[in-house]
Amino acid sequence: EIARILKEEGYVRDYHVAESELPYKVLVIDLKYGRSRERVLTGLKRISKPGRRIYAGKDRLPRVLGGMGTAILSTSRGVITSRTAEKEGIGGEVICFVW
Repeated sequence: EIARILKEEGYVRDYHVAESELPYKVLVIDLKYGRSRERVLTGLKRISKPGRRIYAGKDRLPRVLGGMGTAILSTSRGVITSRTAEKEGIGGEVICFVW
């Protein structure tokens, strides 16, 4: 679901699940680059960790780089961005920040 959001927001070109020789499948993400080979995805920070869960209420949703980045949340309605959560009026666990 995080890979789907990254594609919808325009940070990655595409993703797919590939079969491998290992006993499990592998998620392959094709990165996206600009015209002069600059990275579109410049940073990613994991916020909620197993030892410390970070939650945001509907009235205190995070903003990344003043709205230039994206915060990804896990809510009762699935994994969504903070912009979508603000429109729907819900909060949840903050997974990561992407810019």
